Amino acid sequence: MSGSDKRIIFINPPYERISPGYAFIKHITNRSPSLGLLHLAAEVREHGYEPSIIESDILGLDADDVADRVIEARPRFVGITLFTVGVVESSKIARKVKAACPETIIIVGGPHMSSMGQETIERFPEFDISVQGEGEKILVELLHALDRGDDLANVRGLIYRRNGRAVLTPSSVTPNELDELPFPAWDLLPDFPKAYPLAIYDYPAGPVATIAASRGCPFHCKFCDTSTFGARVRFYSPQKVFEMMKYLNSRWGVRHVLFVDDLFLASRLRTTEICNLIVESGLKMTWSCAARVDTVRPDLLDL
Repeated sequence: MSGSDKRIIFINPPYERISPGYAFIKHITNRSPSLGLLHLAAEVREHGYEPSIIESDILGLDADDVADRVIEARPRFVGITLFTVGVVESSKIARKVKAACPETIIIVGGPHMSSMGQETIERFPEFDISVQGEGEKILVELLHALDRGDDLANVRGLIYRRNGRAVLTPSSVTPNELDELPFPAWDLLPDFPKAYPLAIYDYPAGPVATIAASRGCPFHCKFCDTSTFGARVRFYSPQKVFEMMKYLNSRWGVRHVLFVDDLFLASRLRTTEICNLIVESGLKMTWSCAARVDTVRPDLLDL
């Protein structure tokens, strides 16, 4: 393995989502892939890296299985998305990979790291570096810095280890122009979209895929974690959202989109523009989203 190795394996680690005794409902639970990893994979590929994705739960893999796949491939980089419920299993993967491939660099990110990044890096030495917040631009800068052997202190938005202690670099600026980001790398998912159904109540006319048409939320509800990651709202343009939907339909046969935005209906005008593009084009797709009740209007429902 050398600095010329551009391979990076992204891992959505195994989670125990089904309580004991309820395994019989597993086939109707949410099996959607990590949209965040699909965005990261697309971005690093634009910059010459060679990503692949392991969706642990969807493939029926436990921590040992995932680690074995990584060890067999021996990539230079591994990226793991972390929710709190997946930290322990992810640490098992990282420890086993590090024992067999100590030169592999383990990079972690995701919601857990945005809220408890320093503590996690200090507690789990098998995690080398954490990317904080929205990771597309930060991760590319990090990979370039590692390729060049640069000091990581010069890369914003990181937590890394120096002499056994976690070092935080200044926060990075979140992307403003979402339209500049490439489409998620759906092509890296085996048997997409058939193998990735949503929960049955979100599956009216599949095949189905998820899209995040915006990031952030204008509200600051105390029970919500959005403020942990920055609540500033940024939107894909209506035309870009429509193009993603058309691409999913023409390339993959997707017939339903679930918008997973923090608040898809944050802009009534923008939502109306998206709906009008769908109606005027005759695109045979349906969509669904979650919303605050006070953002839903009869005229939108009519569209």
